[in-house]
Amino acid sequence: MQNSKHEWPASLIARVQAGADGAISFRDFMDACLYDEQFGYYNRDTVKIGKEGDFYTSASIGPFMGMMLAECCLRLRQEEGWGGERWQIVEWGGGTGRLAVQVLDHLQAAAPEAYETINYVLVDGSAYHRVSQQKQLERHASIIRTCSPEEWLRQPSSIAIPTIVCSNELLDAFPVHRLRYKNGRFEELHVAWDETKGAFQDRYIPLTEEPSHTELQRYIEEERLPRREDQLFEVNLAIGPWLSQIRARMNRGAIITIDYGDVREELYASHRMQGTLLCYYRHRAYDNPYVHVGEQDMTAHVNFSAVIRYGEQLGISRWKLQTQREFLIEHGILERLQEHDGADPFGAAARNNRAIRQLLWSDQMSELFKVLVQLI
Repeated sequence: MQNSKHEWPASLIARVQAGADGAISFRDFMDACLYDEQFGYYNRDTVKIGKEGDFYTSASIGPFMGMMLAECCLRLRQEEGWGGERWQIVEWGGGTGRLAVQVLDHLQAAAPEAYETINYVLVDGSAYHRVSQQKQLERHASIIRTCSPEEWLRQPSSIAIPTIVCSNELLDAFPVHRLRYKNGRFEELHVAWDETKGAFQDRYIPLTEEPSHTELQRYIEEERLPRREDQLFEVNLAIGPWLSQIRARMNRGAIITIDYGDVREELYASHRMQGTLLCYYRHRAYDNPYVHVGEQDMTAHVNFSAVIRYGEQLGISRWKLQTQREFLIEHGILERLQEHDGADPFGAAARNNRAIRQLLWSDQMSELFKVLVQLI
């Protein structure tokens, strides 16, 4: 399904103009740009990940992220006493299916017993991605299932078998509210349409005590947002309900969140006056969400302090937060380095070593990315 230039962004402009006072919240604008059923970025039948897409993920850089995630799952099975039982991995937002291939290939080769007793479920809202996942995972067809979030959430509320829910770069793409602190008060960013300029534009509206702002006000207090003049903040209110829905369907297991972000002290520090929102289009990063509307990825750093807090409110008291580098080293990635004579810089060993170095020492991957394991 290709977007019609006539219908889009005309339909989005109409949606904006139909909002209160001719504007909608930035959160609703971002939701439309990414998830509109007809025109949203994630529902377009175009390549998004890899060289021909708009961005790379850690699973795009060799097989090692999937291998180490598999090792983490195996360790959890052993330490939590699930060995010998039937178990499952639920990958939320499976994208192309590449990470699932890496995990299952490694389990099949390194832990046949664990492979033979696993169910692997890929949950994705994009029909385009679900088709891609089925193609990528043909050799594992007997143990995989693809479904939409609505289908997975309709299942019985308590999953009897041990379950590991994992996500890789999912939470950063949840639509966010944007706030700023100005003249002694917080304001929420809305999006309006300027007919004269033919462009979307910012419009800030003060937060009030109205019920519609209750969740934002609570977040401000619980996350201790600083009162620093002109500072912008992203507020992801979707993480709490997402985590709650998952927790309600698990008796035993773990939730593994891989994403870029940090704790509140870093995300809301004085050197982040413009927030963290970024857009990606053909491997170029922009901070302007009003260009390439519906054709670019839009993301904001994950506040892992909030994810941990939401988990604790749901009774998840055991958790561990690491950088990607720490996670990979802990689960044995350095043992995957291979000796070679350097004669063939394009040989398999050299390529693998380069991939490992990129995952461990690239500024974009090793420190920005975090891995949170929450145990149930």
